[in-house]
Amino acid sequence: MRSWDAAVERAQGRLAAGERLRAAVEGEERRFALWDLASLVEGELGEVVDPDGLTPQAERAWRERLGESGREWPGGELYRRRYWIRDDRAEVVGTVAVDNWTKGPSQLAVSSLYVGPGARGRGLAAGALDEVYAAATAEGLPGFRLEAHWTWQSAVRYYLRRGLWVVGWKRSLSLARMPQLPLHRVREEDGRLVLLVADRQRGWVPILAAGQEGRWLRLDETADYRGCDGWVHEYARSTLALYLALAGWPMVRGPQWWAEAWRWSDAGEPEGLAFKIEQFEQTARGTGRRVVSPYRPVPAPQATAQLADSGDG
Repeated sequence: MRSWDAAVERAQGRLAAGERLRAAVEGEERRFALWDLASLVEGELGEVVDPDGLTPQAERAWRERLGESGREWPGGELYRRRYWIRDDRAEVVGTVAVDNWTKGPSQLAVSSLYVGPGARGRGLAAGALDEVYAAATAEGLPGFRLEAHWTWQSAVRYYLRRGLWVVGWKRSLSLARMPQLPLHRVREEDGRLVLLVADRQRGWVPILAAGQEGRWLRLDETADYRGCDGWVHEYARSTLALYLALAGWPMVRGPQWWAEAWRWSDAGEPEGLAFKIEQFEQTARGTGRRVVSPYRPVPAPQATAQLADSGDG
């Protein structure tokens, strides 16, 4: 049996040998931590800071505002390899990190993806993700996985634009790029959101369509969805669910579905993601974060009344 640990080590070697990334060396831990902090400040607090211009006093103040999420973890370099993203002039413009062990179905685990504001819009973050994917697949690893906070709206939308599939939402949103999953896109047509996958012979093939019935979701499957392979069949519904949430569309097919939403609190049906988003947002507000979200809460009064009428309350 192939050793995944050895495959990860070889993939890390490929990343370190590339031109786009540069491995952080001894003595750069503090600088990398400050870039990580800048990412957190922007993602959670909506403020932009220059990581290389942070004084010790400013760093302490930002970490205090962030609370637990701003806590620094000394020795983190033991568990993951840290890389600087470089631009065409070989200047450091961002960060990415890759764990020293696999996650999920033996995938590389990616974190700390961040590009400074002045270097955005040039494909540098996308290039870094492409490098990680290429290194993983070259060593027989099935792509990579990363986590994203629901409240980090710009990051979540970016990952979907990069073609990542939603594979879960247990503690945060889990997204992945895998050889087993084709390119996908979502388009709006005839008042519905349609999820399509790329097929070499047929082009873009619709597999799921989401519409609205009053304040509730209607989810329709195509024959192609019922006949697609297991990977697409498993993750198509969760991926479309995230598109629905970002578009502010209904995610629940009725009161009975909402009553059982907890069943999909790790992954699966759109109702499960709606259930978790309400928890994610409640947690964020509980820590004093300002939440700006397109998500539409489930119509609780109407649902309660219908449940009582149906005898399920």
